[in-house]
Amino acid sequence: MSKFKRADLSKVKTISIKKRKSKVTPDDFAKVFDGKKGSFADFADSLPRILVADDLRSLADDIIAARKKNKPVILMMGAHVIKVGLSPILIDLIKRNMITAVAMNSAAAIHDVETAMWGQTSEDVAVNILDGRFGMARETGELINRTLADAFRESDMGYGEALGRKLLALDAPNANVSILATCYSLNVPITIHAAIGTDIIHQQPTMDGAATGELSFRDFKLLAETCKGLVGGGVVLNVGSAVIMPEVFLKALTVARNLGHKAKGFTTAVFDMNVHYRPTMNVKLRPT
Repeated sequence: MSKFKRADLSKVKTISIKKRKSKVTPDDFAKVFDGKKGSFADFADSLPRILVADDLRSLADDIIAARKKNKPVILMMGAHVIKVGLSPILIDLIKRNMITAVAMNSAAAIHDVETAMWGQTSEDVAVNILDGRFGMARETGELINRTLADAFRESDMGYGEALGRKLLALDAPNANVSILATCYSLNVPITIHAAIGTDIIHQQPTMDGAATGELSFRDFKLLAETCKGLVGGGVVLNVGSAVIMPEVFLKALTVARNLGHKAKGFTTAVFDMNVHYRPTMNVKLRPT
């Protein structure tokens, strides 16, 4: 015989399922979608009204509402967004005025520039790091670092604006898939946020720490200015940045609020393969 007493389930009180509060009904289920007859809007409507699928639908509604009220939709992004080939989709959204500002880490800028100028990016790190060639592409470092140094001396432009202008001035062969060039040509604010030592251009002879730091700092102030307009219906999207952009955004947002702008009542969303602490806390939870 056991030494321990167990709960007597015969005395448990049950209730009717008809009186129970439930969260899912067949009305929430996915609908079969006929790709030959339906539109993309029909496909979106066919998704389940449950969890992330319903969140995605709600986010789309918030973006549309934001633009109808002329509120900003800020896209923050990491480098892999470009490496996996999403630039044309984002450029289309920029051209449609659905994305009104872009903020990226400096690795994303490298991929954008390499693609625009030479039609290739994302080197084979595993191979090139064996003999110290990793990150030593001369053209990439010379173009970006010298552009930043020139802008540091000659203008008050930030990192993103200077690179976008340079790509157009050079008539980059693949400017049509460059987010930097597109934003500059359409007068859309684009900011680049560098962390010294994280990028391949930082290890080359042309690196100018003062220029890189100053132009990135200018872009931080531009992002803070952009955050002022979020109050009452703006949208912030963090796509593929687990550390840099969530940290930068939180500081830019607090600057906007410190300067007397409410910058509240807006929507945030995080798109990533994995759930990370900083995007969850610094983008989804703390700001709103």
